[in-house]
Amino acid sequence: MPETPRTLEIARTLASSFHDDQSYATEKLGWVYNPLDYAWPACARYIETYGTRVGRRALFLGMNPGPWGMAQTGLPFGDVVAVRDWMGIEEEIGHPTEIAPKRPVKGFDIGRREVSGTRLWGWAEARWETADAFFNECFVWNYCPLMFLERENARNLTPDKLLKVDRDWVLPPCDEALEQLVDELEIEWVIGVGRFAKSRADKVFAGTRVKTGQILHPSPASPAANKNWSGKIEAQLDELGVFGDRFAKNKESDDA
Repeated sequence: MPETPRTLEIARTLASSFHDDQSYATEKLGWVYNPLDYAWPACARYIETYGTRVGRRALFLGMNPGPWGMAQTGLPFGDVVAVRDWMGIEEEIGHPTEIAPKRPVKGFDIGRREVSGTRLWGWAEARWETADAFFNECFVWNYCPLMFLERENARNLTPDKLLKVDRDWVLPPCDEALEQLVDELEIEWVIGVGRFAKSRADKVFAGTRVKTGQILHPSPASPAANKNWSGKIEAQLDELGVFGDRFAKNKESDDA
């Protein structure tokens, strides 16, 4: 039998670090989804297809799943159309043990786009054209695989909003998986998509060879992201020097 890719083992271990019967102290928390568990076939195919090549310039690190993206497809920033049509991934998706009525899981039949994903993957397609070309140089990962939903209205509850006792339980396996993934893929840069992801990368890779940076999160909840998001993050990447002067050249071409 072929050897299981190390990156697949890392993801599987992370998925199994969290259990459906885990109790949380955060009172406003109503539901917890673990897409690495119920959407494992899609996540596994993502890793097997795009997550084994060693030696990459950058890993773009998201925070945790959103209700219309990774919660549906098992992939970070997992807009259904981008995952299916650009990456060529479509698998049967299961269900969380307990489902918030306002946040159903219908997998690739959800019939709704994920804005952050359309922006991130649309940018990747515009600049690299093919998924193979993008993933030869980059990878995308969500720091925490769990989606937390508030009990009152099923709104997202980001990991940083959990009580400390819950964060102290949730974050260590995520830190360990991130460190192992970056080491296995020999990533040069970890780029936090937003402040929280950058803060975790800084903690995990302090004093190591790995460089860290941050770009603007593409969420429509951020007013700054709703106008020329791709131009803004390319300027940030240029300033960091992640891809040399590639985007400066692209800008000249766009303005011509």
